[in-house]
Parts: sequence; C-alpha cells; structure tokens
Amino acid sequence: MIARVKDILNNLELKAPFQLAESWDNVGLLIGDPEQAVTGVIAGLDPTNELIDEAISSGCNTVVTHHPVIFKPLTSINTGTPEGLLLQKTLSHNIAIIGCHTNFDSAKEGVSDVLAARLGLTRVQALIVPPGAPEGTGLGRIGRYEVALTKSEFTQRLLVALELKGVQMAGALPDTVVTVAVCGGSGSDFAQAAFERGADVYLSAEIKHSTAIWAGENNFCIIDGTHYATEKPAVALLVQRLLQANETEGWNIKVLQSVNEKHPFVYIDKNHQHQ
Repeated sequence: MIARVKDILNNLELKAPFQLAESWDNVGLLIGDPEQAVTGVIAGLDPTNELIDEAISSGCNTVVTHHPVIFKPLTSINTGTPEGLLLQKTLSHNIAIIGCHTNFDSAKEGVSDVLAARLGLTRVQALIVPPGAPEGTGLGRIGRYEVALTKSEFTQRLLVALELKGVQMAGALPDTVVTVAVCGGSGSDFAQAAFERGADVYLSAEIKHSTAIWAGENNFCIIDGTHYATEKPAVALLVQRLLQANETEGWNIKVLQSVNEKHPFVYIDKNHQHQ
C-alpha cells in the first residue's frame, strides 16, 4: 500500500488529536502536499536545517517534529537566514513537515506521560484539566511512588531519566519524595497547580525567576530539567506509533528517529566545558 502524507497525518491524529492543541498553537501539516507519496518518515524534536539534511540523506521526504516549523505568521522569507534556508531546502526537495506540538502535550499517553513513566511514577493523572476535556487528557501529569524515595534516590532517578549531568533547582528537595508533578517543556505557569495538588516536587522547564523565588518562599521544590531533556524522550513514542502503523498498514516505508539531534545547551565551568 502506498503511504501518502495524509496517511501519516491521520495516524498521528488517532493518538494525539490536533483539536487538543492550544488556540495559539500551529499544528498538523505545515509544509507539503497531503497527497504526496511517502518514501520515509524521520522524527525529531525541533525543525532544524540539520534535521532536514538528515531527512534528505536518509531518503525520507516526510518530517515529524514536536515543535512547529511555522509558528508565527511569516512576513518574509529571506533565504540568506537559517530559517529561510530551511524553508527553501524543504520546498526544493519536496519534503513535508508535520507538527505535533501542544496536541501531543495534552494527549492521553503524550509528552508528560512519557516523562512520568521514565521517572517510574504510578497512578498518573493530568495536572491541568480544561473544562470538557476528554478523559485522560490535559497538560502536565501528577503521580506517585508506591514506596517513598530518599532525596538521593530521587535525584539519581531524575538525572538518569533526563540524561543530564545536573539540573537547576529552586526551593528545598524534601528528605522523602512520594508525589511528583511533571510537565514536559515550558511549564513554569503550572507550578502553583502542582503545589496545590500536593506534589513534593515539580519537574518542568524554563522556570521563571519569579516562580523560583515563589518556590523558595513556600519551601516547595521546583526542578528545571531543560526544555529539550523533558520533551525529547517523547519523540521515540511518535516513532514507535509510526513503526506500528507501517507494519499494520503495509506501507513499507522507512521510519526513523533523528540520530544527530542533541541538546542545544552545554555545561561549562571554570575548568572545562562539558559536551
């Protein structure tokens, strides 16, 4: 069976309906022809020139990213800039780009579910549930450990889950950790909800200075796990779902995850830089 871009789109829709996206977001097919036959799909967190180059070299003409390639309205396309070059390269090679952003954040078994699972949390529920939202959907997740972890055990588990050497923390990490709230990506605004729902720790990213001060004043532990590290694990879930569809639908296409994508930040201290 020939897979077309619209088939990839429809498959992603099954598990992460695009209607779940926030009103300010831009998701779905952002570049390309829905009727185009698919040679292969490659998934990554961010739509970068490096990812497009990887798609071209691997023979994939469809790209799925979490962050949208077009977010704000374009007033011009300057191909002398990295952003303009990406669009030129994409169009000249007939590459389709699909964005699964806040719909994948809010979906049942979405971005924050993956993060909660990596931390080993159970009894996981949505942290923020909009009125009328389908059961199991919403932003962020809150769960618990059946057996409390010491602060040392939790820290070790956290760093392994995020694949980081260290993280920034505001407030005090409690001696024992039972209830943990998480939100993959930028979730500073949900700290109050995590606190009110009884979380011992809140893990997210891009924590605002004012939120960190509030955490310290309230003796509440907030951990900034970085945007990349809290969301990147979910890309593998998109790949897994497309691999399953490839088999059940008989598409016979390549389904890959980017192997070149890496954290945009590095750690640096007075002695040396950590890559």
